Amino acid sequence: MQVEVSVPKCVASGQCVLIAPDVFDQRDDDGMVVLLDDAPAPEYHDAVRESALVCPAAAIRLTES
Repeated sequence: MQVEVSVPKCVASGQCVLIAPDVFDQRDDDGMVVLLDDAPAPEYHDAVRESALVCPAAAIRLTES
């Protein structure tokens, strides 16, 4: 799995961080998404998929391999 985020699309809701804190974080100054791991281990895949589904701005893009 490859993960990409679009910071310009991000609305800083923080849902991704709540669901997958090992993969996503938020900037302190404005709350925008920070991608911590663009190729997370398989044990994080379900949480990353859920994060992409619930993102209100559709700012998370996944490529399954």
